[in-house]
Amino acid sequence: MTHQRHEPEYELPAQVARAQELMRQDRIDGWLVHDFRGSSHVLARLVPASGKTTRRAALWVPASGEPELLCSVLDRPSFAGAIGRGLREQAYIGWDQYRAWLASRLRGGVRVAMEYSPGAALPAVSLADAGTVELVRAMGAEVASSADLIQAAVAVWSDDAVAAHRQASAHTAEIMDSAWRLIRERTAGPAPIDEAAVARHIRGEFDRRGLETPDGPIVAVNAHAGDPHYDTPATGSAPIGRGDWVLIDLWARRPGNVNIFSDITWVGFVGREAPAQQREVFGAVQRARDAALALARRSWHAGTPVAGHALDDAARAELVSAGLGEFVRHRTGHSLSPGPLVHGAGMNLDNLETHDTRRMLPRTGFTIEPGAYLPQFGVRLEIDVYVDPAAGPTVTSCLQTEIVPLA
Repeated sequence: MTHQRHEPEYELPAQVARAQELMRQDRIDGWLVHDFRGSSHVLARLVPASGKTTRRAALWVPASGEPELLCSVLDRPSFAGAIGRGLREQAYIGWDQYRAWLASRLRGGVRVAMEYSPGAALPAVSLADAGTVELVRAMGAEVASSADLIQAAVAVWSDDAVAAHRQASAHTAEIMDSAWRLIRERTAGPAPIDEAAVARHIRGEFDRRGLETPDGPIVAVNAHAGDPHYDTPATGSAPIGRGDWVLIDLWARRPGNVNIFSDITWVGFVGREAPAQQREVFGAVQRARDAALALARRSWHAGTPVAGHALDDAARAELVSAGLGEFVRHRTGHSLSPGPLVHGAGMNLDNLETHDTRRMLPRTGFTIEPGAYLPQFGVRLEIDVYVDPAAGPTVTSCLQTEIVPLA
C-alpha cells in the first residue's frame, strides 16, 4: 500500500469537530463515510473533490483525533486540494489494500457510524450500499446510523448564514405582500390577472432584490391549491377573480451555497371574508403548525431531545382531530440547510413518508408547513424555524395568522 502522511497541521473543519462531539455523546467510536464514484454527498461536503472520482474512497473520522482519507492512487489528484492543506491520507491500489485499511480501523469491535438507516427508514441517509455495510460488520464492527452526524456536520447554520437568512426572510415577506397587493389591485379593476402573472411578478422581485431560486414560485387558485406540487404554467394558467382562493408558496435566498433559503406559504381569498369551510380548514392547519412549534419549544426548554417524527405527529394530530386526516398529502416540514437544495440535509418533520428519528439539533433549521388538500382548495401555512443555541426554536420568517383578504 502506498502511504503518505503529513505533519498534524490539518485543522479540523468546524463541521467535523461538531460531529465528533456528538459521536462522543452517543458512544460512537468512528464515522466511516464511504463513496464510490461520487455516490456520497456527505463526502463531497466534507472533502470536496476537484474532479471526478473513479474508485472507492472513504473518510474515517474518529471520535477524537484527526480524520483520514483513503483514496485510489488514480483519484488522488482530485483530492489534492484537501491533501495539500494537510488532510492525512493513504492511497491504495488493490482491493486487498482497501480492506486492510478498513480492518485496521475497525478492529476491537468498534461502534462505527455509516450512511445507513435501519430498515431504510430514512432513504436520504441510506447511501452506503448493503455490501459495504456487510463488509464492515464482518470485520467485527457494530454499525450505527450517521443520520445525526450528517446533521451536525453539514446541516448547521453559520452565524453569517443566519444573518443572510434573516435578510432573505425580510425580502420574501415583502414580496409576498407585494403579490397580494397586485392581486387586490388587478381583481378590483378591468385588467385581468392570472396565476402566471403573479409568478412573474414574484420572480421579478427576486431578481430586483438580488435573490436566487432554482424554480417556482407556486401560485395556485382554487382546485390547483389542492395539489401540493402544482406547477404554475408560464402560459394558460388559471385566471384570478372575485371569490377565488389563492395559495402562494415562494422560496429564495441570498446567492451562495453557504446560505439558507427562506421558504414560506400563505393563502388568501379574493373577497372580504372567505366561506366557512375555508375558514375552518385554515384554522385547523394553523393549529397544526402551532402545535409542532410548541412541542419543539417545550422539548428544547425541558432539555428533552425531540425527533422529527414526533413533531410531525403533533401537527398531524390536529388535522386528524378536525376530520382532515384523509386530506394530508405530505410530511409536516423539511430541513433547511446550506447547499444547493431547498430541502436540506437535516431533520425533516416526518412520520408519514418516512420515520424520521433525527433529533432537533442546535444551529439547524427546518420548515413547519402542514397542509390539508381538498378537491376544491388547499391550505398550507409554512414558516421557517432556526434552532438558536441559546433561545431554542425561533421563527425566522413571517407567520400568517389570518386569511389575507383580497378585496
